[in-house]
Amino acid sequence: MGDHTGGDRTAADIAFLGGVVYRFDGGGPAAALALKDQLVQQVGTDEEIRALIGPHTRVVQLLGRTVLPGINESHFHATWLGLMWPQTLMGSGALTPGEPGPGLRTAQERRSAILRATRLAASMGITSITEPGLGPGEDDGATGAFGSDVLQQYRELAAAGELPVRVTTLALFGELDGPTSWSDFENGLARPVACEPDPRLLHQAGVKIFADGIPPMGTAYTHREYRNGARPELLVRPTGSADREQVLQHMVRTAHRAGQQVAVHATGDRTIELVLEAVADARAADDADLRHYIVHGDLVTSPQLRRMAELGVGLNIQPGIALRTSSMVDAALGEGAAAEAWPLQEALDAGVAMCISSDAPILSPDWREHLAAADAWMGPAQNSQDRMAALLRSVTVTPAYQDGAESWKGTLTPGKAADLCVVDRDPFQLTAADLPQLQVDMTVVGGSPAFERAGEPRDQVSS
Repeated sequence: MGDHTGGDRTAADIAFLGGVVYRFDGGGPAAALALKDQLVQQVGTDEEIRALIGPHTRVVQLLGRTVLPGINESHFHATWLGLMWPQTLMGSGALTPGEPGPGLRTAQERRSAILRATRLAASMGITSITEPGLGPGEDDGATGAFGSDVLQQYRELAAAGELPVRVTTLALFGELDGPTSWSDFENGLARPVACEPDPRLLHQAGVKIFADGIPPMGTAYTHREYRNGARPELLVRPTGSADREQVLQHMVRTAHRAGQQVAVHATGDRTIELVLEAVADARAADDADLRHYIVHGDLVTSPQLRRMAELGVGLNIQPGIALRTSSMVDAALGEGAAAEAWPLQEALDAGVAMCISSDAPILSPDWREHLAAADAWMGPAQNSQDRMAALLRSVTVTPAYQDGAESWKGTLTPGKAADLCVVDRDPFQLTAADLPQLQVDMTVVGGSPAFERAGEPRDQVSS
């Protein structure tokens, strides 16, 4: 297939010709790219890439379609989604409130759920995911989707080469959306993390701490007054003479000293304040940049965003949830509270490393829907092209940074991982509201196709 102008040693494994290639590394759009040995070999003109085509190169004629860096779904409970899909908690096919969800009981059921969700992700152009909380705190959990055996199934699938996407995990030493004791947290940190077969395919980045609840339920730990008089507490358990606030901060500082990234479920401004104080203390003693981040951050304030940028604390946020729960936030905290919550544009303007994610199966993991939701929440853009670039970077470049992996993934730069997706139209020629209409035609992970849409034009011989 293709011509023979490139020798075997330099010939690409796959060449993409005749489209639009966005690399997101500061360079402008190109027309073509070549992949070799699981890496991006070159990005350039059709002529430049044709020179790399050899007798065994697969040639994909883009026919005007667009290539993007692979989508990185940075907060995605894949095993739980594999159990529930197509049901979600808030979206299409949502469970009835109070309806008990299903559960996974065996290793094979967990493995099947993982594969179902990760294959679904690949079909949406997703090449990397983060499972935000797996570990012994949920070994007896009702869903069976967050315990230690889930991580074991990931390890076995990775070792067998059966994972269709890259996976980052966070250790969970307490309950999902529930309490964590200091002793459980300390004991969990003391256990060595098993060596993964390929850290670029499966990697445990750090720990997850559930610090508070959510505003609509009156469980976000906030300086604001709840209309029903609720006075929520942090989810971490007090110990000895230390109160909950001290325990939370001690957890953050201890994990930092252990070299572990910390992702804190924190929706209330009071919780975020405590976390930032702890990170500041930790970095004063050891200035390692471990990419700690706040998950959700519903009620984060303007001064806190500026402090986050100074400390290198990221924000992982879900605008689809904002759209669906804003009226409930107003009901809980008073009219106008939601308008001040989820300040996406302010976070970008402050220089915070902001990732947009789904929290699937709270919602579908479809990034196209969540970027459209983000745009709707932020309101009219001064520059639609800048807005589109910021949205797309929040699901590609910035999640790679969150993973501490920006040196090898997240952009289509020669030498980086050959992770990409092919979409049927150029997103920069669309409004953000139209992003859900984009069709993913192909997903490539590490230079190998993880998904190809049936019925698409077949590969053609390059002339």
